[in-house]
Amino acid sequence: MRLPQILPTARSVTLTRIAASRISGTIIAARFQSTAAAPAVPQLGAFRVPDVVNEPMMSYAPGSTERRKLQAALAKMRAKMPFEVPVVINGEKFFTKDIQKQSLPFDHKSTLATFHNASKDLVQKAIDGALKAKPIWEALPFNDRAAIFLKAADLLTNKYRYHVLAATMLGQGKNAWQAEIDAAAELADFWRFNTQYATEIYAQQPTKNAALTWNRMEYRALEGFVVAYSPFNFTAIGGNLVGAPALMGNVCIWKPSPTGIYSSYLVYEILKEAGLPDGVIQFVPGDAVAVTDVTFEHPEFAGFHFTGSTQVFKHLWQKIGNNINKYKSYPRIVGETGGKNMHFLHKSADAKHAAIQTVRSSFEYNGQKCSACSRVYVSDNLWEEYKAALISEIKKIKQGPVDDFTNFMSSVINRPSFDKIKGYLDDIRNGKTPNSSILIGGKYDDSVGYTIEPTVVLATDPKAKTMVDELFGPVVTVYVYPADKYEEYLEIADGTSAYGLTCALFAQDRNAVVIGSNKLRNAAGNFYINDKSTGAVVGQQAFGGSRASGTNDKAGSSL
Repeated sequence: MRLPQILPTARSVTLTRIAASRISGTIIAARFQSTAAAPAVPQLGAFRVPDVVNEPMMSYAPGSTERRKLQAALAKMRAKMPFEVPVVINGEKFFTKDIQKQSLPFDHKSTLATFHNASKDLVQKAIDGALKAKPIWEALPFNDRAAIFLKAADLLTNKYRYHVLAATMLGQGKNAWQAEIDAAAELADFWRFNTQYATEIYAQQPTKNAALTWNRMEYRALEGFVVAYSPFNFTAIGGNLVGAPALMGNVCIWKPSPTGIYSSYLVYEILKEAGLPDGVIQFVPGDAVAVTDVTFEHPEFAGFHFTGSTQVFKHLWQKIGNNINKYKSYPRIVGETGGKNMHFLHKSADAKHAAIQTVRSSFEYNGQKCSACSRVYVSDNLWEEYKAALISEIKKIKQGPVDDFTNFMSSVINRPSFDKIKGYLDDIRNGKTPNSSILIGGKYDDSVGYTIEPTVVLATDPKAKTMVDELFGPVVTVYVYPADKYEEYLEIADGTSAYGLTCALFAQDRNAVVIGSNKLRNAAGNFYINDKSTGAVVGQQAFGGSRASGTNDKAGSSL
């Protein structure tokens, strides 16, 4: 018996292309400009994104090619300052009458960029444009959305690497290494790893089907628009705060920090060159009150993606809550805020190693990482060795302009930050803060830049003011506790701060590590053992904490 011929019901095609070339990006943008809604393009396959690895980091060693290229980029950028940053809505640049400037923090008389703040009318225009762009963007197959971000990572790490690093160094006061791990490596990692995480999310499907049924899960964009507020201290965070929602089909209103404006604008321009259609991300510098007054009042406000101070986040959350009856949906709120991060040394710790890690965590990038160590608990049997190593390492630190590659530190970001930290140091020096003294450092100078020396405060009260308050600068406070009261002081440390972001526990005794890990279970979202409290890497240590430190949604993971 001969079986009937079975007609093919599908044909397979292997499609190879360069991810989101400029030509394909132009085609996508042109489709967006059409007045009629474009039909959804069928996604004829479950696509696997290219294998992702962490971006290799360059060392910028003396005589290296990368150092010469970065020095050339810095010199070129200095020669062309100041740059002008517009509001960008639906691909159109707007130049307003409200003009502000971004100065170099280590040379505040020099201006890196002037920028235009959006009016309330422009914010409304941005919302309208984003909502108009949303149906086509959301319907675009995931592989096409992902290709744009993969291409952007390629552009960032190759064509624009040194330009973005120079902007981050000059505008935000980072040295070459701190800029490299942020604006090149971490941002590229966010964009690449996010595509992998997205495919994992889309692949989560029901495993059971009853007779004659077929269950499937769709992952749709939020109904409305997302607002993203990015901070000054990490260029990468801005690219992720808008990139992650956009990858999943959302449209975003991006309000960048005024003290990180130029590097943020370059990130936006890279996304555009990679093929991001007009209207998907609206670049809207502006007064925070003006932006929130318009966006948070809109019925289609659907999400808030934030990194910044705890006080601002609480205020904005409350503002959202007060408007809850206006919204079509309950807004998704994701925030990463401050920290009062600790290093805790058990009596078995390697004192010298812990001291070196404290110097790095407390003073890299001038103490302006939300994960920076700002309080230390040292067992009294280790104190003299730890103190000697700490002071010795701090004395080696050189401070000054970032384009002098021998400088480890520069200056804090602006006048308000300088004045806040200066106030704490003055109170200690003048005896207004009981039970506290300055062990090393404590000097400051704002004649050229907002410069504060790397400072160690010694507290004789575990609840001293600088053990509790977040300073966000190059100041760390040390408290020496009795070696035989380890568990008691773990509990004191856990209850001292409202924050819960990062913590590092140093011990050679395995049982002490277990006890400390359990006692400090809720004190940190990122917990390090025998390592500094900074330096989370996308794909390796998902980042975020709870308590007053945020919603613990873990950037650098599928969450």
